[in-house]
Formats: sequence, C-alpha cells, structure tokens
Amino acid sequence: MRKNLFKKAGAAVLGLVLAGSLLAGCGSGSSATQQGADGPQAEAVEEQAEEAVEESADAGYRTLEQIQADGKINIGVFSDKSPFGYVDENGEYQGYDVYFANRIGQDLGVEIEYVSTEAASRIEYLQTGKVDIILANFTVTPERAEEVDFALPYMNVALGVVSHDDRVIKDLSQVGEDDQIIVISGTTAETYLTKNNPEIKLQKFDTYAAAKSAFENGTGVAWANDNTEVIAFAAENEGYTVGIDSLGSADTIAPAVTKGNESLLNWLNEEIVELGKENFFHADYEATLVDTYGIEFEDTLVIEGGGN
Repeated sequence: MRKNLFKKAGAAVLGLVLAGSLLAGCGSGSSATQQGADGPQAEAVEEQAEEAVEESADAGYRTLEQIQADGKINIGVFSDKSPFGYVDENGEYQGYDVYFANRIGQDLGVEIEYVSTEAASRIEYLQTGKVDIILANFTVTPERAEEVDFALPYMNVALGVVSHDDRVIKDLSQVGEDDQIIVISGTTAETYLTKNNPEIKLQKFDTYAAAKSAFENGTGVAWANDNTEVIAFAAENEGYTVGIDSLGSADTIAPAVTKGNESLLNWLNEEIVELGKENFFHADYEATLVDTYGIEFEDTLVIEGGGN
C-alpha cells in the first residue's frame, strides 16, 4: 500500500518529465527528432522516470520533485516541548523549529502538514515515510547518521541536568545507588548515561510530557536532557536548578531526512546556507527563544549558514 502511495505521488513528476521530452522533440524541425520523441527516446525517458519513482518508493521517501508536485510536505516536530515545538492555546504549532519549518514550506511553495513526534519516533517516522523532514530538536550523532541523513546544523547544544532546589546535583558523583535520573527514550541523554555512567539507574519515559510530570512528582533526583531544554524548564518552573549545564561533548542540532534522499537533502543544505545570508536563525531565536534564554545566549546557541 505504501509503495502504491509513493508511485501515485511520483505520477505527476513522471508526467511533467514526459511532457517536457515531447515538447523538446516537437520544437525541433527534423523528423528524426520527432520520431525519437514518439519512439525510443520517449520510452527511455519514461523508463528513467519510472525507475526514479520506484527507487524512492522502495526507499520509503518522496524526492524533492515529488513533494513539489504533491504541493505538500510532511514535517515532524514536537507538540509539547516549548519553546522548540509545541501547540499553543489556539491549536497552532509554534516554536524555534516550527519557525524554520514555516520558512521551508514558504520557499518550497508547498503546504505544510505538521506531524507530532516523540524523541524515540524520529528515526522511525523518516524510515517509514510518515514524514519528509524531522525538525524536532534532533542532535547529530554518528549512530543516528547511520540511519538518517542530517542536513547542515542550525543550533549548538550539549547535555544538561536539572534537579530540585532542595538537592541540587552539580556532579553525577552525587547520584546515590538508590537514586534515579529521568531521561526520555531515544535521546542523547539516555545514550550518554548508559555508555558513560552505567552505574546510574535511569527512569525512562517515552514522551517529554510524561518525563516532566514524573520529575515534578519527585520520581527522580534529576532530569537529564539537552541543556537548552533543562534550562528552559528551570526558567519556566519554580523550585528547580540546572546544576550541570554542560555534560559530555558539545553537539549540534540539524534537520534530518530519510537515508538516501539526496534531492531533499541538497535542497535543505542550500536553503540553510542562503538563510544564513539574512541571519535568519538569529531572527528565529529572537522571535521564539529570547524570552526563555535572554539575548546573552543568542550567539552561543545560534548557527548561521550551517556554520560555514
């Protein structure tokens, strides 16, 4: 069924390619060219176009041309992770990643279908063709890069740890044998702590909302996540302190597409470079993040033009 859907999505592209070929043939005065357009040449073009559609269908993604022909792009974002991706009181998607996604849709000239995703579902949604792009605070790691293709980065990030004011965790050595640290499944915090601190017990949750609720209810002594997210949490909720604001190595956040979708990946990279010329991501920060982090963190967090 999914392959049939991708084939239908590519039908418009196939028609455009064939039409262009026929027009090219009719524009020539030679009968040989016209015969080529009606015979072997047209058949070759049709075969190549069909192969391209089959390849993208088998891989589970839509090419840039198919997306433009459909007039719609599916973008996976968070729906409960303010200020990066969330649904406001009017039912509209907002946040730093959404601001960028809106510009992608505008510059592609297509409508956007937002798909709510959780951290653990980001790779799956790309691999199954549920979304064309993930813009959900997605940290670039070598392990993830084996499963998806990352575009150029647009934000800096590291891990952070937030804890309750009555017991601020400033070093992981303060975590006792019976203590638990909350993490969200599929995040770099889970990966880092599992690899580097296997002695620490982790309480894992599938969603940001579930992790937040559990932490507020005292389930864990601390919550490890991207430092941007734990800083935002502490700023918006009284009674919490970010005792560790940088854990492990500094990383970057970038859009991701399905492995092998080169046409969409190349377009995204070009888009990010062009947007850097107008300081787009600084404008994005000032529109969506400045109230949380302040102007002093803008140049530290923002990457323009993919860092080139």
